[in-house]
This record gives sequence, structure tokens and C-alpha cells, in this order.
Amino acid sequence: MTATNPDSEEKINITEHLTEFRSRLIRCFIAVMICFMIAYIFKEKIFNFLIEPLKAALGADNKIIFTGIAEAFFTYIKVALLAGVILAIPYISMEFWLFAAPGLYSSEKKWVVVLTILSIIFFAGGASFGYFFVFPYGFKFLLGFANNTLEALPSMKEYFSFASKMLFAFGLAFELPLVLTGLAKMGIVTPQFLRDKRKYALLIFFVIAAVITPPDAVTQVMMALPLTILYELSIIGASIFGQTKKKNKK
Repeated sequence: MTATNPDSEEKINITEHLTEFRSRLIRCFIAVMICFMIAYIFKEKIFNFLIEPLKAALGADNKIIFTGIAEAFFTYIKVALLAGVILAIPYISMEFWLFAAPGLYSSEKKWVVVLTILSIIFFAGGASFGYFFVFPYGFKFLLGFANNTLEALPSMKEYFSFASKMLFAFGLAFELPLVLTGLAKMGIVTPQFLRDKRKYALLIFFVIAAVITPPDAVTQVMMALPLTILYELSIIGASIFGQTKKKNKK
């Protein structure tokens, strides 16, 4: 019998995994491109939906300009690409799940599925909160500096860049309960630790709100208040997992 070389088998396994990972990345890229082409057909409707809070704040003169010759074209490309990525998220999640699932235990598979679904829901909830509640008040405040001498002429490029960053920031902020609950499950933090650091967390939330939101008290509170509520939900989640951990030890 010929002896097998463990190093060669390990190299073969790594090569197979890398090949599979590359093929799944290619399929994800193709899915994004297909969704991008579909979204580009409806690019104007998508952009009009995105600027609806700004149009409401502008009032009767709800016109958005573009200052560069190709600015409108490239902005529509970015809008369609962003929409394409969002549409392809379910397929991308499935591909990565199929890649990672064989190496997970059954209990781990359950938690990965639950956390993936919850992370999408929380991110969408955060972006929706920013769009429907924060944008109208924030834009109204920022455009309030216009007068007989100063006229607000927002451009497509600047608005899309600002709005996409803000929505992404709100979406990430709403992932706070999942992150802290996950840390509690791993034993990195405890419910008591989160309770003791509550006042510092509240200060950090207001600092974050002051940095990423327009500079007025209303929008800062509208950002910091949900983070405070989510932090309290994180303490509840950490307590539940802490109790589960104690029961398992017993």
C-alpha cells in the first residue's frame, strides 16, 4: 500500500475550496449585473423615490440640478448599481450559505440562518427609519438657511452621495442589538457589564449622532434615541443568552 501525504491532501482541499469560492463569487457578480440591468430600466423611478424627502423639503421649487455634462448619467449608473446589489442580496446570501454550511454543525447552521435574516431585517429597518423619519426633518433644517440672497440648488451627485451614506449609517446602527447579543453569547460581554456602561454608551450615541446627522438637535435626538432603545434591547438579549449559558453549565 502506498502511503498518502497529508500535506498534499490538505493542499487539494484548500484548492477545491478556493475554486468553489471563486465560482460562487463569479455567480454573485453575474447576479448583481443582471439585477443592475433590470434596475437601470427603472433608474428614474428609483431616483425619484430616493429624492422624495428632499423634494418635499424644497417645496414648490423642488428642482434638483446637475452641474457636469455626464453627472446625470453616472448618478443613474450608481443608483442602478446600488439597487442591483440590494436586489441581489438574497441570492448572494444563499451562495455564501451554501459555501459555509458544510463546515458548520446543525446548531450553528440554525443560528447563522436566524442571524442572517435578522441582520437584513434590522438593516432595512434602520435605513427605512432614516428615510421616512430623519430625512424630512434634517433636510428641512438644512434648507432653512436659504433666503433672498442664498438659494438652495442641490445636485444629483451630492444628494445621492449624502443620502446613500446616511442610509448605510442608519442601517449599520440598527445592527447594534445583534452585535452585542452575539458578543454576549460568546462570553465577551455580560448583561451586568452592559448595564454598568449604559451612561458611556448613551454619550457615545449622541457623539455618533452629532457626527453623522445634520447639525440640529432634533435629528441628533432622532438618531440617538433609537440607538438607546436598541441598546436596552441588547441588554435583554444578553440576559436571555446569559441565562441559557448558565442552564447549560448546570
